[in-house]
Amino acid sequence: MAMSNIYSKIAQMKRNSEPANMSYSQTPHWISVNNEVLMSPPHNLNVQQPSNQRDNMLITQPSSIPNSPIPSPSPQTSTSFCLQSPSALSIAQINQEVEDPTSDPNWQANKPSVRERNAAMFNNELMADVKFIVGNEDNLQAIPAHKYVLATGSSVFYAMFYGGLAENKTEIRVPDVEPIAFLTMLRYLYCDEIQLSEDNVLATLYVAKKYIVPHLCRACVNFLETSLTAKNACLLLSQSRLFEEPELMARCWEVLDAQAEMAIKSEGFVDIDIKTFETILARETLNCKEINLFEAALNWAHTACQKSEIDSTSQNKRQILGTALFLIRIPTMTLEQFANNVAQLGILTQQETIDIFLHFTAKSKPQLNFPIKPRSGLKAQICHRFLSCAYRSNQWRYRGRCDSIQFSVDKRIFIVGFGLYGSSTGAADYNVKIELKRLGRILAESNTKFFSDGSSNTFHVFFENPIQIEPECFYTASVILDGTELSFFGQEGMTEVCTGAVTFNFQCSSESTNGTGVQGGQIPELIFYGPPSNGHSNTNTLKKAVSNSSNNELALPSPNDNYDRCTKSQ
Repeated sequence: MAMSNIYSKIAQMKRNSEPANMSYSQTPHWISVNNEVLMSPPHNLNVQQPSNQRDNMLITQPSSIPNSPIPSPSPQTSTSFCLQSPSALSIAQINQEVEDPTSDPNWQANKPSVRERNAAMFNNELMADVKFIVGNEDNLQAIPAHKYVLATGSSVFYAMFYGGLAENKTEIRVPDVEPIAFLTMLRYLYCDEIQLSEDNVLATLYVAKKYIVPHLCRACVNFLETSLTAKNACLLLSQSRLFEEPELMARCWEVLDAQAEMAIKSEGFVDIDIKTFETILARETLNCKEINLFEAALNWAHTACQKSEIDSTSQNKRQILGTALFLIRIPTMTLEQFANNVAQLGILTQQETIDIFLHFTAKSKPQLNFPIKPRSGLKAQICHRFLSCAYRSNQWRYRGRCDSIQFSVDKRIFIVGFGLYGSSTGAADYNVKIELKRLGRILAESNTKFFSDGSSNTFHVFFENPIQIEPECFYTASVILDGTELSFFGQEGMTEVCTGAVTFNFQCSSESTNGTGVQGGQIPELIFYGPPSNGHSNTNTLKKAVSNSSNNELALPSPNDNYDRCTKSQ
């Protein structure tokens, strides 16, 4: 299903639906595992973490690769509904039964529980007293149901069948709902099972909203939150606004702010509605270069022209963009970006182009209709995992071996880069390869360099884009340095570190062949975007963050600045 097709359905639902109050209690949920029905109440993952270890220890490097590396733990999760692959569910599969559960005249005797007997009636003509004709002409299906079961699970169905204005209809047409989504809702009402996939989750959320089935709504939102990435964040933001789901909207903004440049280049960006489009362009904390945002806006306008069946000319794109164009902070681009790109595309009027050139070059600057202040972006935070650092005459050496550490967090964050120690014998240049992995799969890597001034400060290296880190999963941060062999190294390492609102847990990595571990070594800092830290100022500079280990925030350069990502400490 093309997710953009659901917009008209949502608008129609909002016009037709009436508010209704409904109370419900949470019950155990039933899930299907290997064709067996199991009862599985929600669980919280409780992990007993060791206390901070701050004893002074002598940190030494191995002469060879360790013989007994510590393996990466497998993340443990639990869920109250079935997560299916995108192609796992189909109407044929839902309709198909290996054996009719009521074919035996004494079928009730084989089903000892109320739930089992109720489930036998799912999508079953036996004793059905209503039939739904669901879908449009291209995808139409007749679905039998039982009024009593539906009314006990939905206040809308109760009003429809037993309310004061109830109509005694035996056939009800539902043209705005997809059959697979309607069956998913019925499966929940009859069987207490929720089966969601990427293909049916939005349609199911729509039908759950339409018939006021709150727990099914919550399950759909949870599914969308767990599958949220930069590739679908824009489209899910648009859907969350239309569905009026503030929690999902907030999660979408977390991803959009941190990974804006990836999100606006995704395929789904061009399909968002105009209100969501304008909201993104106006976002103050968007971590994105303005030239990339301008190009994304033109792509959106090009698609809008195609939908309107008009030529994608510069004039038509300008007309489609309308006032949204003035949300792009063109004056904050570099003069080169403006002159070689924006000024030559014919989107701006001649007067607008002249005024912006004068804004770049003249002492007396003209008044502009575009914002001239750069976006604030996000403030990066720093997790410091060592209490002190040291150096010795025979340590720390680099001979092409890997320094790595494993970590997990309790909240979703976005890793920006690492802080590293530099030379202990004077100024030196380092070539460095940094990697971030999960379960052996490389999520991001970067080959870069930094200059060490010979001090014990940390020096920051960055990935090209922030990497999304999910809670309660272990990731491996790795670095291979090439440069002056002797450097500073950390000691008095901690297994648990609280930085702002995020708690980090560290453990040794089997990939570390150069001696780095929890107690000491390299990679003293993880730089990340995350929930705002309480009690810390947002105006810390790079120098303060590097020199003061008690300060956990880092002001990265503006996304619009031409800066070297291999930032060195001053």
